[in-house]
Amino acid sequence: MEKYLIVGLGNPGQAYARQRHNVGFITLDAISRKHNVAFKKHKSKSLIATLQLNNMSVILSKPQTFMNLSGQSVQELVRYYDIQLEKILIIFDDLDLPIGDIRIRKSGGSSGHRGMQSIIKLLGTDTIPRLRLGIGRPPTIVDPKDYVLRPFTEQQKQHIDSLIPKTIEAVESFVADGISTAMSNYNYKSSKE
Repeated sequence: MEKYLIVGLGNPGQAYARQRHNVGFITLDAISRKHNVAFKKHKSKSLIATLQLNNMSVILSKPQTFMNLSGQSVQELVRYYDIQLEKILIIFDDLDLPIGDIRIRKSGGSSGHRGMQSIIKLLGTDTIPRLRLGIGRPPTIVDPKDYVLRPFTEQQKQHIDSLIPKTIEAVESFVADGISTAMSNYNYKSSKE
């Protein structure tokens, strides 16, 4: 059975749960609810849930290192489960995309995201599929480092929550149909800024 690794990036702990930097965790929690699986196992510095999708084994991972060290967990999971790089999908927030945009790519840089930088460095390649969720830029008076660690405004939260079903479909399409189809069907530009 083919194995896929879906990694949502975030910071561990309840204090960080609804922050902008945690949209990866928020997405994986929604996937686990939809498929009625729980994050029970703690393996390779990560909380793990597993599910079957289209005869594929899908491992959901929420690294429990802090964001800047996410690569440690991903590297260990790739080795442990012997997963091919093209069957990994990293989900993370992106300041450079308007809130609600979805951008799926086969490869590329980190977009300045420290968690993705750590993964690229430790896996030794930037050819890693990723799904970036736009969280928008902060006002000029707010440091981006502070902005990502703040909760969404109520309006932003509603917008992100309304986008989660489409994000789940994109992840399922990645597993069932491949990255090219997921890119064609689910790269999404929000009309809201």
